[in-house]
Amino acid sequence: MTGRAWAHFGGRWATDLVEVVDLVGDPAALDRGGWWAVLATFEGRLTGYRFATVRTAPLPVVSGWRGPAPDSWRSSLDADGYVARVGVIRRLVEAGQVYQVNLCRMLDAPLPPGADPAALAGVLAAGNPAPYQGVLHTGDDWVVCASPELFLAADADRLTSAPIKGTAAAGEPFAAKDTAENVMITDLVRNDLNRVCTSDSVRVDALLATESHPGLVHLVSTVSGRRRPGVGWGEILAATFPPGSVSGAPKLAALEVIAELEPVPRGPYCGAVGFVDADRGRAELAVGIRSFFTTTDDDGSRRLRFGTGAGITHPSDPYAEWRETELKAARLIGLASAPAGEVRVTPGLENITA
Repeated sequence: MTGRAWAHFGGRWATDLVEVVDLVGDPAALDRGGWWAVLATFEGRLTGYRFATVRTAPLPVVSGWRGPAPDSWRSSLDADGYVARVGVIRRLVEAGQVYQVNLCRMLDAPLPPGADPAALAGVLAAGNPAPYQGVLHTGDDWVVCASPELFLAADADRLTSAPIKGTAAAGEPFAAKDTAENVMITDLVRNDLNRVCTSDSVRVDALLATESHPGLVHLVSTVSGRRRPGVGWGEILAATFPPGSVSGAPKLAALEVIAELEPVPRGPYCGAVGFVDADRGRAELAVGIRSFFTTTDDDGSRRLRFGTGAGITHPSDPYAEWRETELKAARLIGLASAPAGEVRVTPGLENITA
């Protein structure tokens, strides 16, 4: 199922790509009609893919996923580098420059020839089911999303976001800092939606709800509002992107710290991926976490990439934050590295080197 562009989000199978639009230059494209797959990088590149044929259908079952060798993954930061950067952020919090920063590292490995995104999506669906699963194949590169986090949903004039802040291993307690961190980011999301919604409509529908996912539990809050008349997707995305849960607070200051401390771009990781159905007034964009995506190097070699991170506040234990990045990555990297027909959950990532 490679070589031609297609997408599968929200139980809908999209084919026959008819238009690719740079949504930074033409954000109103999403308001003109049609069904769009949308991909945003954390750094702000925003692309819409309009498909002519969209039907309700499950993702076809494709067997024989061929992933990278388990020992071929490398990390943009090792433990020492990550811990040192946590220390920098804690000092910035002490100085009052930021309150919280999401610090991430990128993992990558050679992509075997013939690797099929639909086959990887099937492996993830079986071994790590997630509420916002999807695939976008652009014809060249692809993203396979197994995100647990809603960035933005639209249903007519109602906008909803459900940020995650707080992660623990299944059966373990959350860290003491997680509640305050979730409330902080929930307030940031509320402020973002206030910029495009009527002020009396923005509300916190759920605060600090616990959600269980394979091997993990998260603290999740839900914020919604009614968008103001005449507000289009350009204004909505400008007000809310990038997602607050994977940037920090205040958002602009946190983004400056991220640009300074992280050695490589995140790309689709921590961006957004999903669909906008402009004809029906519906949309569902996930935060691009727990997602694999491909890139092509200058020499033509292809790589599979995956990101993992943690939110850093002043009470953060640097080594606990590093372990959280391992916890979030281990299951997914293990599934993507397993031989076809196996489900292997990697208990640790000790073999991944910078």
